[in-house]
Amino acid sequence: MAFDDQLAGALEETLDRMTDTLLADRNAAGHWEGELSSSALSTATAVIALTLQARASGQVAPDPLATAGVDWLIRTQLDDGGWGDTTDSPANVSTTALCWAAVTIASAGRPGADAALDRVRNWMTRAAGSLEPLALAQTIRQRYGKDRTFSVPILTVLALAGLLDDDSPRDGWRHVPQLPFELAAVPPAGYRWLRLPVVSYALPALIAIGLARHRQRPTRNPFTRLLRGAVTARTLRQLTTLQPSSGGFLEATPLTSFVVMSLVAAGETSHPAVARGIDFLERSARADGSWPIDTNLATWVTTLGVNALSRRPSWRERLPDEERRLLIRWLLDQQHREVHVYTDAAPGGWAWTDLPGGVPDADDTPGALLALHTLSGANPVPSLEAPALDAACAGIGWLLDLQNRDGGIPTFCRGWGALPFDRSSPDLTAHTIRAWNTWRPALPGALAERVERATLRAVHYLEQSQQPDGSWIPLWFGNQQAPDDANPVYGTARVLEGLASLDDDVAPHATEFRAGSWLAAARSPDGGWGGAPGVSPSIEETAVALGALATWRQRARSSSSGRTGSLDSTSFSAVDTSIEMGVRWLIDATDHGQRVPATPIGLYFARLWYSEALYPRVFTLAALASAAEIGKNAWR
Repeated sequence: MAFDDQLAGALEETLDRMTDTLLADRNAAGHWEGELSSSALSTATAVIALTLQARASGQVAPDPLATAGVDWLIRTQLDDGGWGDTTDSPANVSTTALCWAAVTIASAGRPGADAALDRVRNWMTRAAGSLEPLALAQTIRQRYGKDRTFSVPILTVLALAGLLDDDSPRDGWRHVPQLPFELAAVPPAGYRWLRLPVVSYALPALIAIGLARHRQRPTRNPFTRLLRGAVTARTLRQLTTLQPSSGGFLEATPLTSFVVMSLVAAGETSHPAVARGIDFLERSARADGSWPIDTNLATWVTTLGVNALSRRPSWRERLPDEERRLLIRWLLDQQHREVHVYTDAAPGGWAWTDLPGGVPDADDTPGALLALHTLSGANPVPSLEAPALDAACAGIGWLLDLQNRDGGIPTFCRGWGALPFDRSSPDLTAHTIRAWNTWRPALPGALAERVERATLRAVHYLEQSQQPDGSWIPLWFGNQQAPDDANPVYGTARVLEGLASLDDDVAPHATEFRAGSWLAAARSPDGGWGGAPGVSPSIEETAVALGALATWRQRARSSSSGRTGSLDSTSFSAVDTSIEMGVRWLIDATDHGQRVPATPIGLYFARLWYSEALYPRVFTLAALASAAEIGKNAWR
């Protein structure tokens, strides 16, 4: 079957409108920056850092940005008294605890502050059982288990606000675990053997918070106390090395704020990292008084934009040579070319942002590789073909060196540890497979052979990590309404796209079939997809599911091997029906491309929810463009 004339016309109208709008969203330099949602958690931590630094510096008047931040928090407090990560998120104990501390520290005399504090105390009492320090501390620790990356910063904030004090000031610090900041004096190559209680990206917090705890409540062990005192200067120098020129650690407000407030608490108010961090926070504040979770995802959303546009047959007419040339040069400039101070990662990878605080990772690197191939592969721009290939070889080699023993791809570092962002992930592995397979024909012989061997190992990992029902769970995306906040629809869609890129003799046909069948069956009766079966649909999740099914269906149709052998006419019909219903749902939900509200499906560090304004636009464009290609012809 093919799309009827009415649906085909609505589809082309929607595609044209979304293409024009996406192209118009570029900045003056020709790429995309996007817009991350405002974050109550970021705002709370920034308010605390600015307030404590101002007081430590002898400033009498309240910091105006901190005052605006408190007012924003009071305005956005939920009816139940808590705060969520975004204004579209339900309250959670981490964000609510931090907002409670921020309003406690910085709200003196602000309208509505007393009522806000009453409501949040009631919320925290329900969440923790009481406001007793021990109950609060246990609740925070239980939320994160063995991973102290975020639990210790939250407890530090509560201690700074006096909310963990029992009988006397500063007594609350006994509820804050001592982070072993002295281990930061060890060369980065040794981190993986130390099994640090925080993930790789949190080293600045390890140093600053560990030092604050040490200064506020030193250990009774004289040897350990002496050792920490002896290495303090060295770890502070390491902290200076880790801070990028922008002043923002990872370009992130929370991490930067935690470092600033902890250094102030440690008595290091004049340390250069404090002034640079304060400058970053001041520049990051929004006009409404809030802060986003990160400055931008410019590299990530630019690669998403390019790869979405390229699914339209006429995309080169809308993105002429000079504009493609600008994008290629910009992407080449974002490739990291030195060993990274955070992760000791070799050169060759890409981070999520064009700003200096980004860290190379295994989702942005495949995205950049795919975008470079799109822009320079099929019809190379003169004089840029060789640089693009050189960059691709370096990026592919970087991913090859990252591959874990289980065949999967982790986020930052191979073999760093057992915490989530340092383990293999199905969505990252599938994204890497797509990038490897796309560039393989153009690679030098030895590198192409490495890619072939690594691909077989990666496919084996995906087969082993598939859930019993046929789905996969992603790392960087979730759903606030789904069980365990997971998003198997996103994860399965991304893996299915990766498998569909494989040659017929490599693709695991039975694994593909189970995944495609699960994804088609996960559709809601109205035609959309949520993050899991039975969850309310969103534009983003419907788009990634539709795009994956359309890509896989097209691949299966053109296959000349057993790839289609497991698909009977009933299976084809179920997939085809899901594709057509998904197209209709997206056209209606976006009002033919005129409205694309964002949903918080992104998971930032420490599993913080965020939404990105460009996600629904680029995901929908990619999905509808893929569906349009198979809808033009008979499907059997």
